[in-house]
Amino acid sequence: MKKSLYLLFFLSMFTSCTSPPQEPKSSGTPLPTIPVKVLPDNELLDLVQKDAIKYFWDYADPISKLARERYHTEDPNFESNIITTGGSGFGLMTLIVGIERGFVPRAEAVARLSTALQFLEKADRFHGAWPHWMDNQIGKVIPFGTKDNGGDLVETSFVCQALITLREYFKNGNATEKALAQKADELWKGVEWDWYTKGEKALYWHWSPNYTWEMNFKLEGYNECLITYIMGAASPTHTIPADAYHIGWARNGGIINGSSQYGLPVVLSYNGAVGNVGPMFWSHYSFLGLDPNNLTDNYADYGALTQNHAKIMVKYSQANPKQFKDYSDKCWGLTASYTRNPDGTTGYTAHQPNNDNGVITPTAALSSFPFAPIEAMKFLRYVYDENKTKYVGIAGPYDAFSPHYNWVTPRYLAIDQGTIVPMIENYRSGLLWKLFMNAPEVKAGLLKLGFHSSKYGI
Repeated sequence: MKKSLYLLFFLSMFTSCTSPPQEPKSSGTPLPTIPVKVLPDNELLDLVQKDAIKYFWDYADPISKLARERYHTEDPNFESNIITTGGSGFGLMTLIVGIERGFVPRAEAVARLSTALQFLEKADRFHGAWPHWMDNQIGKVIPFGTKDNGGDLVETSFVCQALITLREYFKNGNATEKALAQKADELWKGVEWDWYTKGEKALYWHWSPNYTWEMNFKLEGYNECLITYIMGAASPTHTIPADAYHIGWARNGGIINGSSQYGLPVVLSYNGAVGNVGPMFWSHYSFLGLDPNNLTDNYADYGALTQNHAKIMVKYSQANPKQFKDYSDKCWGLTASYTRNPDGTTGYTAHQPNNDNGVITPTAALSSFPFAPIEAMKFLRYVYDENKTKYVGIAGPYDAFSPHYNWVTPRYLAIDQGTIVPMIENYRSGLLWKLFMNAPEVKAGLLKLGFHSSKYGI
């Protein structure tokens, strides 16, 4: 899984435990309790979207206008030069929502997006693919690892998902917006997806000008990489054969899994989860644009896949086999994020039922609004109505917290914060799903791989 790779690079040790609040001593007649204003659901959804957009607006990189890899409130300048490719793609989609809802001024947003796409045009590319990390000055590759210093096809696919969505949103706008749409079209069509097959019936994650294919990471399902195959099949310039999907990704049908958890089929075999479900981001990254509802292929009903993933995660939290404090249908959500190390310092891991250390990640539940809206709303109220002073900061909910250990990390990661606004919007209006799924190349790519969607006439 991709985020398991982050373990090698995201460990930044910092003790961020907080002391439990002390009860004030009584000094006589108690003061009257001031009631907390409880917002209606729609206003609360507005609020969390406005908060999460700040990461990509107030705290965006001032030069490229793309997303910083991370933001530490205790050390704002920490690694401030690192631009994340995938997180920037999510940020582009976040800003589309911001424009549509009037949370950010349209003209200024278009100017920022134009700067961002100009930066991507000039940045390092490797057979069309951008690297995982870039510097914020000219877009030169920053190695994600010794041999990971070239093209990252998966991160690139997250950007291309956004570029197609952006093109569709602005293609009928004013002259500046049409130019922006044209630039987005040119950028995504420059990716050489076919190069990343190595001539085999599969896609590979990395290519380096120094180490060529030495990382040898084949994209095999099921994880967050579904969108990479769809983008490759959709490309009108460097398309991949359908066999790459069926033999490489779907493992000649071996991707199907008949296991169930809490009475719910897991549908596909989640890499490394042994019959269980993996971290929630596997139901988010590919599905910011890809609408799973009524979407099927030879291997899955993707509506059932994504809904069951979220529902199993909720039921796991309710069962709470490790007896962590507060786990319930209002405090749930395991995914890759910052984490609490055993010594109380901050690390990184891919939380899932098979790897649960008592840390909850807000993006896991909040980005699952389309799949488990009742439980996602319960979580949103748990964070904002009951624990806002602890768990919400300058750009929305902090990346991770643990009620059990009275721990929270006052940090943000672009790739986590970046799915909150788009997925909540897909729940509210379907905006990004409609834009992406109605793009002609996307429809053609899905048909090529054997997908069908009654919702979009595929």
